[in-house]
Amino acid sequence: MRAARTPALLAVLVLGACATGGPRPPAAAGPPSTHSAAREFRAAWVATVDNINWPSEPGLSAEEQQREAVALLDRLQALHFNAVILQVRPHADALYESALEPWSYYLTGEQGRAPSPAYDPLRFWIDEAHARGMELHAWLNPYRAHHPQGGPVTETSLVRKRPELMVSLSQGFWWMDPALEETREHSLAVVRDIVRRYDVDAIHFDDYFYPYPEYNGGADFPDRVSWNAYVGSGGKLSRGDWRREAVNVFIREVHGAVKREKPWVKFGLSPFGIWRPGHPESIAGFDQYDQLYADARLWLNEGWVDYFTPQLYWPIAQIPQSYPVLLGWWAGENTRQRHLWPGINVGRFPGARGAGESVDQIMVTRGMLPDDPGTVHWSIGPLVRSDTLAAALLGGPYAEQALVPATPWLDARAPEAPTVAAERSGDVILAGWAHPKPTDVFLWVAYYRVGDAWRWRILPAGERSVTLADPPAAAAAPGGAAQAPRPRITEIAVSAVDRVGNESRPTYLTVSSDPGSRQP
Repeated sequence: MRAARTPALLAVLVLGACATGGPRPPAAAGPPSTHSAAREFRAAWVATVDNINWPSEPGLSAEEQQREAVALLDRLQALHFNAVILQVRPHADALYESALEPWSYYLTGEQGRAPSPAYDPLRFWIDEAHARGMELHAWLNPYRAHHPQGGPVTETSLVRKRPELMVSLSQGFWWMDPALEETREHSLAVVRDIVRRYDVDAIHFDDYFYPYPEYNGGADFPDRVSWNAYVGSGGKLSRGDWRREAVNVFIREVHGAVKREKPWVKFGLSPFGIWRPGHPESIAGFDQYDQLYADARLWLNEGWVDYFTPQLYWPIAQIPQSYPVLLGWWAGENTRQRHLWPGINVGRFPGARGAGESVDQIMVTRGMLPDDPGTVHWSIGPLVRSDTLAAALLGGPYAEQALVPATPWLDARAPEAPTVAAERSGDVILAGWAHPKPTDVFLWVAYYRVGDAWRWRILPAGERSVTLADPPAAAAAPGGAAQAPRPRITEIAVSAVDRVGNESRPTYLTVSSDPGSRQP
């Protein structure tokens, strides 16, 4: 996507005023804003494992992969989403150029073979997401080393290169042993590498820690060697507590490693939606604490995450796994006041029933978490395939654009206000702006007042102007009755938003109703 070109008049009024080497007039920030853009996290997962969402099949050309990626991002942008969670490490592989792990099978059909013509998929997705004003969260699987749908294990695989870390599961999976310090060090190195080299907005893990029991035919995880070594060294924890502690240490270290590399990058987790059966009392189901060895409640309690997305993939009225009951329990555990943005399964039911349940769950979340709402959709597939779902979202809770809620524990300093200029030509107003510190800006919000109502448009940092049109004239009333005066845009305000969601004070301009007027 290309940035909008600023016409010559605005280039003189705005860009010239902010040129380096000369005096800069102070920005007119105006009175404190009595309006603001909506705040809500709206994200979708894009799964690459088994080519679930992207690319549609292994072996596509680079051009075909890019075309599919652009179509997915365009769809999210049209539905007013503001973030995408892209799976970039399905199983100790990479959908990006890496010196640590091989190219993913899901790109080319051969693990270790780069896309052709050469390009970096993660960098492409980041650039395209940011050009649409959307965050890009890099989703990694921390321990899975091979998936049975990932082709044969090649000599480039960590299964071959680091066999001392690996255990084989009966259903065709290979898993890195989470209890080994070398496993933790390798996965931490992968996280650091991504954060250091790529302009990601977050690192994201889902619910795969120790594997689900069915991955090994119901048998226990085969870590006898590392367990015996622990016991032989004098270890006193039970086997379950020992496994959980290994994962706890890793989660804490990932959070710290991300912040040391780039303090503004978020760390998000989307664990299985039930911590333990009976928490709260009416809840029944899978016990992730005792079977995935994931003490997700601890991670939230300790604030080792910036956002927490429990996978609440059940209907509102399903009593043993009720969506609002579980959401309320997790909210009660959010003692550090991190972002709590639940995951919903938008494809669980087809057609109108699924669309209605999705909209209802979004509205329940808004009602229960009014100060920091957000929803993550599993997955992008139904959002692309179902026009019924798209229409329900766009005609309902996602009718307007929204900013991602701010993350003040990372940075609470708002950027400076932009410098703004505007001109009217008939019913059309062209506004342009500049900023004294462009690198502080991730988004712009262009507000405009029509009558007594304020509206807004959220634009990516690369856009420096916006064209606004007065509302169309009302149709003549039957019988020739006099029409009410047509409302016109009377005021404009533009603000700057930084990488963690802090918004500057808006710079206000009064807009004349006379055609051809200019407001420098």
